[in-house]
Amino acid sequence: MAKYLLLKHYRGAPASVNDVPMDQWTPEEISAHMQYMHDFAARLEKTGEYVDGQALAPEGTWVRYDGEGRPPVTDGPFAETKDLIAGWMVIDVDSYERAVELAGELSAAPGAGGKPIHEWLELRPFLTATPNVTECH
Repeated sequence: MAKYLLLKHYRGAPASVNDVPMDQWTPEEISAHMQYMHDFAARLEKTGEYVDGQALAPEGTWVRYDGEGRPPVTDGPFAETKDLIAGWMVIDVDSYERAVELAGELSAAPGAGGKPIHEWLELRPFLTATPNVTECH
């Protein structure tokens, strides 16, 4: 089994097929989208492939340690729009191919007009071993 992170982006990913921002959806469209996400996770719970997932608010704060006895810095640098994460799901699957299959299915969650979004999801494997220095360059 290998763990993968599926990342949903608010902005910055390539445009989806049904590219209507969620803030322009009706309450019914939002409910249908959230139900799809819930049903997807529930199905993966039954197969043992679901680990965890959460939706995230668009706002956030950058925090940095600024030295002993000093409060953390809480402004800038600010994220590029490509860094705004809408939510995430962790799956634990038998293969990369299965992770791609599930990411593709999740990408078809309904959006505006009840039509599948076909959004781009970022699929990232969990780091399983510390890379050596030569692998990082």
